[in-house]
Amino acid sequence: MSLLAVGCSQSAPNSKEGQQTTTADASEQAVASSMTKDAGVFTYASSGEYQPFSYFKDGQLTGFDIEIGEEIAKRIGLKANAVTSPFSGIISGVKEGRYDAAIASHVITEERKQQIDFADPYYLSGGQLFTRPDGNITKLGELKGKEVAVALGTTHEKIAREYTDNIKTYDSDVTALRALEQGKHDVVITDSIVGELAISSGGLKIKKSGAALTEEQHGIAVRKGNTELLNKINEALKTMHEDGTYVKLSEKYFQRDISKKD
Repeated sequence: MSLLAVGCSQSAPNSKEGQQTTTADASEQAVASSMTKDAGVFTYASSGEYQPFSYFKDGQLTGFDIEIGEEIAKRIGLKANAVTSPFSGIISGVKEGRYDAAIASHVITEERKQQIDFADPYYLSGGQLFTRPDGNITKLGELKGKEVAVALGTTHEKIAREYTDNIKTYDSDVTALRALEQGKHDVVITDSIVGELAISSGGLKIKKSGAALTEEQHGIAVRKGNTELLNKINEALKTMHEDGTYVKLSEKYFQRDISKKD
């Protein structure tokens, strides 16, 4: 009987201990699940068609936005899972919980802030007109009667529609620029960095035309109200700047720090 009593007295605490551990694990998983759609995984979306921010090289998704996402995931203790989607559907994917975040060079606008929350800006750039070498369009006021190509769902599309109805949309800014080079359109409105790199690295025979149209802040988007993930992303971005990781990545793709004015 005494042996049985000792056995019972020893097993009961162990059993309780096991229950406590299980409860703690379940609690941690619940927290992780509330912050990301899959526990332990940070799923973020890019278009995969916005070189050098996100694109495929030798079958692998890479680019500035992709590496920023990988670094954020590492710093918040999650596994990085980069996925692609047409740009026009990325925000709705974040809203619906299909992605934890969008790291896809979204310009921070009041309209978008009604749908999702933005982390602190992670780079600065702006809209720009691009034409073929013989093009003479330098201002938005000269777009009337011209055919303008833009990427669908971008702020550049919104700008173009204020000046003309003759608009052709593409899933990718780079595809629009290639079509411009091929003589399909009169002008493209896109991000200045993307257009400049399409010329210098991509070899496209087009030119930057006129002054910059805008100066815009770009941000990482998360589901509205997901403040835990938002705060962790902001902290990761902060430490990346402090330890030089951000500048290293920026110089790798752009030969300068794009978080500052050019």
